[in-house]
Amino acid sequence: MTMTVKTLIKPSEYHDSVSLMLTARELSKLDGVRDAAVVMATEANKSILAEAGLLTDEVKSATPNDLVIAVSSESESFADAALQKVEGLLKKKTTSGEAGVFQSKTIRGALASHPSANVAVISVAGRYATDEAWDALAHGLHVLLFSDNVSLEDEIALKKYSRDHGLLLMGPGAGTTILNNVALGFANALPAGPVGIVSAAGTGLQEVSTLLARRGVGITQGIGTGGRDLKKEVGGIMMLEAIKALQDDPTTAVLTLISKPPADEVVQLILEQASASDKPTVICFLGGNMDSVSKIPNVIPARTLYECALLTAHGVQSLPTLVAKSGDFAVQTFLDAENASLKEQANELRKKLNPSQRYLRGLFSGGTLCYEAQVIWKDILDNPVYSNAPLLNESALPDSTKSYQHTAVDLGEEEFTVGRPHPMIDNDLRIRRLLQEARDPETAVIMLDVVIGYGAHPDPASELGNTVEEAIRLGRSQKRDLIFVASVTGTEDDPQSLSRTTSTLERAGVIVCNSNSAAARLSGLIVSGKGG
Repeated sequence: MTMTVKTLIKPSEYHDSVSLMLTARELSKLDGVRDAAVVMATEANKSILAEAGLLTDEVKSATPNDLVIAVSSESESFADAALQKVEGLLKKKTTSGEAGVFQSKTIRGALASHPSANVAVISVAGRYATDEAWDALAHGLHVLLFSDNVSLEDEIALKKYSRDHGLLLMGPGAGTTILNNVALGFANALPAGPVGIVSAAGTGLQEVSTLLARRGVGITQGIGTGGRDLKKEVGGIMMLEAIKALQDDPTTAVLTLISKPPADEVVQLILEQASASDKPTVICFLGGNMDSVSKIPNVIPARTLYECALLTAHGVQSLPTLVAKSGDFAVQTFLDAENASLKEQANELRKKLNPSQRYLRGLFSGGTLCYEAQVIWKDILDNPVYSNAPLLNESALPDSTKSYQHTAVDLGEEEFTVGRPHPMIDNDLRIRRLLQEARDPETAVIMLDVVIGYGAHPDPASELGNTVEEAIRLGRSQKRDLIFVASVTGTEDDPQSLSRTTSTLERAGVIVCNSNSAAARLSGLIVSGKGG
């Protein structure tokens, strides 16, 4: 069927990303509309529109500050009718809210209504975020700075002020924090317990804390520092302050620290602070050199997020062995046994592939989970993994919207989230990319992370599952079997439910592993042929 594509450009118009997502969904439901997009005209979004057949010459010349509405429909009249409804839909989404509920527009106003509050959560456009953070700090509030696009200079100044005034400045770009069992940002329903977590990686905090919860281990606090905190310029200011607070906290028995590789100077500061207490401290500098970490008596190094959770649980249980379903194992013995099982599974799955299917494609909503997968694949695959968030610069994708050989895409990177909700909230971009990968005859395995919990999509498994089924049918129509491997980061008490999410994915044909680490290992073993 021939489709008509029409677009509308609204110069320099801003709406929050959730409003844009909801408007696009409403447009897609209109009579005669096959597809719709409501996004800012960034280069990445233009490439996505092109792949979807929604890019027009008019949109090609739009600037990143322009709002683009694109509609593909059965006729011009349907397209025109859809575009005429846009203004009303945007206005409705922008002004919608719970009637009769007062919402303060300033920090001062919020404090007047809630004088006992001691934490401010700031999620505004980056150019306003710094001023709001200073306002909150001036009022004596700890700050969770969810916003990104804050300059490095501003971050350093905010954190130095916070340190000097006994406050925490978590962020910028701190997507996850759990304070006194209250989940802020993207977080999960977790039990209370003796573990204090400090993390410069949001989904790293979620992955480790939920893996602990599945083993009956809870946390005292989960403090997110923001991804740049351990850079040389910042000096780990917030991680050091958070470590000190947890070392002084009588309810915290074990500390867990999570980050991508910090600057060498910052590693030494963290180790010095960790050694100032005799509390067991598990450290996962994901993909970093752990030699210096292993030399501190009370510090336990972990190579992956999964290993980090196992070692932390081991420390909490104060047992010489880790209790697993098949008996008592030391952590490494347990991991070795699991790896042997994954190799056997990979050998069987590889038989489904034809010779042209050579490549692994990872589509991630969590940046840390994307990074962990690349760390694991580095040791399994003979060829490099290309990414928009690579381990090494030489493995950077030339075009983030198109995969090249083995590819890991972090769909939560800023290039994909300008004018578009985070992929933990909105599955649209990953759905489009998943079908794009399925059409590639060289694709063998598609790996997904599915992150549930507060702030995340209410039922990601259903949307992704439907797309997986469509992709499997597409492959089989071309005499190819596609293999889908995933993990679910979450707990049974999350609104989406770990078991319900897992079973929905499995019914769709996805192999669901018990951790992101296991899913990455299985995926890599399938395409590498190193299962034995």
